[in-house]
Amino acid sequence: MPHEVRAVVARSKGAPVSLETVLVPDPGPGEALVRVQACGVCHTDLHYRDGGINDDFPFLLGHEAAGVVEATGAGVTGLSEGDFVVLNWRAVCGRCRACRRGRPWYCFDTHNATQPMTLADGTVLSPALGIGAFADKTLVAAGQCTKVDPAAEPAVAGLLGCGVMAGLGAALNTGQVGRGDSVAVIGCGGVGNAAVAGARLAGATTIIGVDIDDRKLEWARGLGATHTVNGTQQDVVEAVRELTGGNGADVVIEAVGRPETYRQAFYARDLAGTVVLVGVPTPEMRIELPLLDVFGRGGALKSSWYGDCLPERDFPMLIELYRQGRLDLAAFVSERIALTGVEQAFEKMHRGEVLRSVVLL
Repeated sequence: MPHEVRAVVARSKGAPVSLETVLVPDPGPGEALVRVQACGVCHTDLHYRDGGINDDFPFLLGHEAAGVVEATGAGVTGLSEGDFVVLNWRAVCGRCRACRRGRPWYCFDTHNATQPMTLADGTVLSPALGIGAFADKTLVAAGQCTKVDPAAEPAVAGLLGCGVMAGLGAALNTGQVGRGDSVAVIGCGGVGNAAVAGARLAGATTIIGVDIDDRKLEWARGLGATHTVNGTQQDVVEAVRELTGGNGADVVIEAVGRPETYRQAFYARDLAGTVVLVGVPTPEMRIELPLLDVFGRGGALKSSWYGDCLPERDFPMLIELYRQGRLDLAAFVSERIALTGVEQAFEKMHRGEVLRSVVLL
């Protein structure tokens, strides 16, 4: 029998979101019903609302979430009623060519629930990133549930479901920052500052936060940046080189997703250094670089998908580091809000006033 829940829905492109009654089915084979306890407000949800992902309206928004499993469907193993989980949007299949090559974080056939969630009139909803967690309950593939220590606060744990994991993983997994490295992070919002925290966790000794907003640079210092650069006041490339002995950073993480900041990242790295693109560009964006510079500077140009994380490996480990006091995940929670505050949270996020607003349910 379907569960009637409250949920935040984007009905049309650019229109304010609305709080609706949504019907959530009981879990079928391979699925899990999760009672959501907390869900972060992510830029991706705003992209869905504004039609920047696709036009499959109406969308059931929310995806950066933690909660408790209420029920599982046939064939589900390793997951039980009462388990505290962080939801992830890349439930690996174990069978595709990436998984078979031992690189499941690149899985090309990730799983979502197959049954639809609907509005009360039967209109089928498109859940954001296959999750849809701005809701009292949501239906997901069982593989989208990653068990973590229930001692973690849901508002904090849920952040690993998207933005904070993307930033941490850009440093730890994709960039492979090591002890003694120099790192520059361009764009110090939620994802960028998570990359700053990841660089500190990895043992980088020089960590440079770059932004055009002094408030975000202050957040970066609090999360581990040893130096900051305001791009409206200094030439970013020259400033990074000056702070790294004239060489450039070993790893530069671009967390904005724009051609001009990617170019800065490219030239702010040391010879044979690494650029990691974790900021998400829009389809029309293009960049032109001298091919000789691409060749002559060597190193690696990488993009980071979800921080190249493997949720079952990374989420429990990061929660344990948080509980040990070695990773300040709580610093990313700027405010705790109700479901009715999502639209206002979008506005605060757009103005750069918060790292994360988190909906508590």
